[in-house]
This record gives sequence, C-alpha cells and structure tokens, in this order.
Amino acid sequence: MAAVQSALVDLRAAATACQALAGSLSHEQASQGLAVADLLRAHFLPPAAAQADSLLLELPAELLSDILSRLDASGLARLAATCRSLCRDTPTPPLAPRHIGPVEAELRRRAEARGLVISSTLPEGASSWVRHLLASGLRDALRRQAPLAVGLAHSIFVDKEGRLLTCGDEYYGGDSGPYHILRHAVGPEDAECRSIFPPKLVPSMQDRRFVSVATSYDHCLALSAEGEVYSWGESGCGQLGHAVTGRRDVPTRVESLSRIERIAAGFYSTSAAIDEAGTLFTWGKAFVLDQGQEESDSLELDEIQRPTGLGYELETDWQPTPKRVDALLQDRVVDVALGDGFTLAVTDAGAVFSFGFSWYDALGHYGEWVDSEVLPRRIEALTQTGRRFVAVAAGQGHALALTEEGELFGWGDGQANGHGRGEKTPQRVASLLDECVKLVDARGEMSCAVTEKGELFTWGISDSSFSHGNGKSKQATPTCVEGLGRVRVAAVAIGSNHALAADEDGVVWGFRGNRSTGLNNETGLGHYSCGVAIPPRPLPALRVRIFKCLQSPALHCTRLA
Repeated sequence: MAAVQSALVDLRAAATACQALAGSLSHEQASQGLAVADLLRAHFLPPAAAQADSLLLELPAELLSDILSRLDASGLARLAATCRSLCRDTPTPPLAPRHIGPVEAELRRRAEARGLVISSTLPEGASSWVRHLLASGLRDALRRQAPLAVGLAHSIFVDKEGRLLTCGDEYYGGDSGPYHILRHAVGPEDAECRSIFPPKLVPSMQDRRFVSVATSYDHCLALSAEGEVYSWGESGCGQLGHAVTGRRDVPTRVESLSRIERIAAGFYSTSAAIDEAGTLFTWGKAFVLDQGQEESDSLELDEIQRPTGLGYELETDWQPTPKRVDALLQDRVVDVALGDGFTLAVTDAGAVFSFGFSWYDALGHYGEWVDSEVLPRRIEALTQTGRRFVAVAAGQGHALALTEEGELFGWGDGQANGHGRGEKTPQRVASLLDECVKLVDARGEMSCAVTEKGELFTWGISDSSFSHGNGKSKQATPTCVEGLGRVRVAAVAIGSNHALAADEDGVVWGFRGNRSTGLNNETGLGHYSCGVAIPPRPLPALRVRIFKCLQSPALHCTRLA
C-alpha cells in the first residue's frame, strides 16, 4: 500500500511539472505526453471499461461517427464520461494543432446544424470543449421539452411513443359557443363533444410523432418530431396561424412554419414559435387603444395605445399568420414566453428581451405601469447582473428568468414574482438562493420552479391544488410541494384551475382530481377543504415523453472535468 501511495505522489508531481511546461512543449512532445496518459489510463481503468474503449476505437471512423450520431445528448454525455479515449479533451499547448475526439466532433456537428457559431476559444470559466458543448446541447434539449400543457379545462400530452393525447372538458366562450378544442375525438354523427376522460389519442394524428405541446384557454399547438406545427381550436384573432381564420376541430398543420424547435401559446390569443436557426415568429391578437382613451388604472388589455406583444408594428387588430420578428434577426432566440399582453425572449448570448404591455412593470424596464414596447428591448437590469440567461416564463403581470447556473430572477406583480411584493426591475428570488433551478413555468397569477434535486416549488394564487395548507393555494414566496414525496419532477405545466407534473420515468401526477387532469371526479380530489392540502395523484396507464438527462445540464459532463 505504501508503494502504491508513493507511486501516486510521483505521478502527481510529474503531472504538475508537465503542466508548468505545457506552454513550451512541441507538438511531438505533447503527442508523447498524450500517449503516456493513454497508457496510464489503460492501467487504472477497470478491465471492462478499458475493453469498451478499445473496441469502440477499433471501429472504422465512418461507423463510429454513425453510431455517435444516433445517440441523444444524454447518451453522448454518458459515453464521454465513461469512455475517456473518445474525448481526448486535454489542454493543448499554444500553437500546437488540437486533436478533436469523436465525441467532440459529433457535438460540434450538432451545434453547427442548429446554426450555432462556435468560438475558436473556450468561453470564460469553461474547462473543456466536450463539457461546454454537452452542457449547451443539454440545455437546448431541456428548453425544447414540453410533454405537458394545461388550459382552463383541458390538458394535452405527448406520450413515450410521441403520440398526441388530450383530456378534459370542452370550454364554452359565452355566446361564441365551444372552442372546439376537444371535437377531434368525436365522429361526424356527434353534434358536440363535452368531455374526454381518461386521456385519449387524437385520432387524426396517430401516424404523427410529437415532441412538444402548448395551449391556452381557446387554442392548442403541437410540435412534431419533424419540426412541423399543428394547431386547432378557436381562431377568431388569428391565433391558429392559418391564412383563413375560423375554428379548427382537428389539428391542422401551419403551412408557413418548418424546422421549428420551440412553441408557445398565450392566454390572450397569441402564439409564438422559434425555428432551428433561432428566428422568432409570432401571430395572433394585437392590442390597440382608441387614441382618445385616457390612461388610467382601469385600462384593459383591449385598450392599449398601440399594437403590443407581437414584436412588430401592426395596423390591424391581429396577425393571422406567423410573422418574423425582424428586430431580433441579429440574435439567435432560444426561448420565448407569452404573458398576458407581453412577451419575453432569450437569445443564445444569454440576453433577455421584452416587448408588449407592461402590466405591473412586467417588462422590467424601470417604466411606469402603462408603458409599452412595440419592438423587443433588452432588459438592461438582467444584463448588468453579468449572468447568462437560458429560459423565461411569464404570467398575467409577472415574469421570471433563469440563468444557466440555476439562479432565478423575478419581477412585476408581487402575487407571483417570488418576492411577495411588486418589483419594477428583476431581482433574484431570495427564497431559492440555496437551490439550483432547472425548470420554470408561469400562468396567470401562479409560478413554479423545479430544482436540480427534482423538487417542485410553487407560489402565487391558484385553484390548481398546489395547496400548501391554505385551501386556495395562496403562497407569496416559493414553497416546496410536499405532496409529491420522493418523486423527482422532470416536467411541469400549471394553469389557473389545474396542473400537471411528470417524474423522470414519465409518470404524470395530476393536481386537482378532475377530468381536466385525467383523474376521475369520483376520487373526491376535485373539492377543497379549507386549510387542507389536496395530494396529487398519478394518472394510471399514461407515460409521457421525458428527456432522460434532466437532473442537471452538467450532471454527466461534470465527471469530465
């Protein structure tokens, strides 16, 4: 044992000496050092791991490249962490040509296919190219995943096979009648469809495979694996994105969109999509104010001075088809959130832009309550933090922004911004300082966050049964939902009346047990008892599509450091 310890000490000393001389090593000397390192690695690796490395390296380069191209980001991360010889992610002396291993080559190919410009030097704070590219890819996959969506009285799911399912009650829009969100489940002989329970497949879409869904109270969007967008429901304000407005009973492809990676549906009849090049498209309702209207605290969303929330000038009341937000063409947009009359967008550079109507200072621009921004404007208060932001969420009058390090910032209406008080500018949510947040969502006066540990925190005002013991689920600051026990949450969708969460195995948990969540009213969970928290229940026989590496964007690649 003493001899082994002495040998390890000598190895560390030799490694330190080589590191000190790294800047003066020739390319030949660097190659010799790598060969020695590979030999040492072979001695220290367990036989099975060493054999796996050897077998993979013996494959023809074209075959190995084809194998790697078929792995998802999670599989590449595991391979990089266990088969180190596939990475070759070691520091290179200055001016010496750098060897790029098979894993890094595949990660670079994927980044370039997505339109990412890869810098010639590692970003500040990054320790390796493989780790940096893995983290970027995992973050992108994390943002794109949305296997759950909830409306006022319905829910949409993408199951493990990528099939589209719905459940709930048909919502009626007053004199205009039902929104036809659930009519896809009925035959031509049926006059109307009032409810679907339990969740059922959408008949016309059984030959399609989907990756993401989004919904509001009157329309739905679904993103196929091929990057196509399908929409259905109400379209009185052009929110479905079709040139001819009118309700659609069944999901219909939005012909003008292709290669889409991200979709969003706003509760005020707006929609958005981001394509693989990072171009943002918006469509739906614009809010216009009669020029004679006086500004007052009683302003309604339909009484705003000029079109807002879509990111471009518009003279009409709505935009019926997807239109490019030209003001952000110089930036690659990676995430978008639609609030009530305002929009947030995140760029690949980590900047957050906002535009629309500033409910309760939800735009984050130090403005007055009635301020609005027609064109996207960078939120300088977030830029000044020096953080890189990767995701956003928006509610009725509040907004949230998440950094790549898991820090959460909130501003706007104090009911749901996480601070328990109104904030005109973004501030970090104090009660989550010790948590690493990986997912955020917001709707109405409600917000939620999922941490790296898989814990679900909620706050705001909602009837969705995220109850923390006060019946109406009114919670000023983030509080952990204890009813899920040891469940590790990997996806979540919240609404004013119900909510859904999925664990890492795709099991769906419903909050408020009625047909809207896929749970039967007979369970008795659809009724509140004052001061009693209603526990969530798993939906039987449903598993949704979950990206398998959601614990943390850097969970596997941290082992590469």
